[in-house]
Amino acid sequence: MEIALHLGANCTDEDRLVRTILKNGAILGEHGIAAPGPGKYRRILRETIQNLNGQPPAPDTRQIILDAIVPDESPDRLVLSNSNFICIPNRIFENGILYAQAEFKLQGMLQLFPQDDLDLFLAIRDPAAFLPDAFARSNMDTFDAFMQGKDPHEVRWSDLVSRILQVAPHITLTVWCNEDTPMIWDELVIALTGLPQGTKINGPHDLLATIMSSEGMNRYINYLNAHPPKTISQKRRVIAAFLDKYAIAEEIEEVVDLPGMTAEDITELSDLYEEDVARIAQMEGVRFIGL
Repeated sequence: MEIALHLGANCTDEDRLVRTILKNGAILGEHGIAAPGPGKYRRILRETIQNLNGQPPAPDTRQIILDAIVPDESPDRLVLSNSNFICIPNRIFENGILYAQAEFKLQGMLQLFPQDDLDLFLAIRDPAAFLPDAFARSNMDTFDAFMQGKDPHEVRWSDLVSRILQVAPHITLTVWCNEDTPMIWDELVIALTGLPQGTKINGPHDLLATIMSSEGMNRYINYLNAHPPKTISQKRRVIAAFLDKYAIAEEIEEVVDLPGMTAEDITELSDLYEEDVARIAQMEGVRFIGL
């Protein structure tokens, strides 16, 4: 069986991706794909991995978990999503390391499903926006306590990607930028579910509708109906054009406030992020979905 695990990062799509996937249950079922509700698997996976604490599970553990997640089903592909899979926000920089628990959690998944093919999906985000958002959601009193000694200028998603690939070099790892998500929404749904390319899905504009005015969405959909794009790049250009005119400003403009950091520091964080994204896109073992 294939297991697709969307493991974050924290503070990215706010479970919108899994909600769109759940809208497509009937379509998925026709293709042997199961996407259970998050309540079916998040707690049982977290508690099982924590309780095992690195020890091998009993031989029947995999089947017990599957019976709880997808009773009376034997799907070819199982789709799971949890932006807190690795950790909750206040532990993101535990011991001064970005997602220090990543190896432990992934090794736990590999132990639970040793004969299955694991596909991992990771959204990354500009640290200039990610850090203040994650800090706000943590229960840390100060930003320094949240970072636990990690210099914001040294935050590199590519380091996390490298560690993931070291733990499981045989897996498929798909990465994208959270900033690009509105432009690649249906591509992400298809990639995560494993549906055939070109499949018409429910909710292809779910995220776009949250950042574009109602008038803009109506005009956009009418335009698509009258002028169906022939390629993915053509569709992205259409989306960009409509966003340029109809985007809801407060939904796309982020006010970045990091304690002790100047405007120049924020710009530098974003520049370093762009370099890091380019590095990830070229990494062997990574399928990068970008613009």
